[in-house]
Amino acid sequence: MSPRPTSPLEGQSFTPAGPHAAEPAVSAVGMGEPKGAARQGVPSAVRPDSRRGDDRYPVAWLHISAPKGAVPTATSRCLCGRDRSAIGHRRVLDLIAAHTAHRDTCPLRITPEGRAAA
Repeated sequence: MSPRPTSPLEGQSFTPAGPHAAEPAVSAVGMGEPKGAARQGVPSAVRPDSRRGDDRYPVAWLHISAPKGAVPTATSRCLCGRDRSAIGHRRVLDLIAAHTAHRDTCPLRITPEGRAAA
């Protein structure tokens, strides 16, 4: 029986002879851009934000899940650290009432004017 012919790559691994420098990446600068537009200090046309906020932001969240035919659940979270949850019709209704009442007692919602008046 004669020996089986082998592929010239089989069993051989390529090892570089020594260290070599990596090829530089292709630069995408200048493709489709006008030459020197940003380099010449062209002022940008930045306009002031037309959607000015009224300094309000969310503090507390009430998430209620009540799929048809399933037991309802609710979660009440506040940035002050309050985190409550409820399962079942009666408990979810109680949590909704407690979440509404928490608005008046939350330390994050009490303004400095309200503290002085109290």
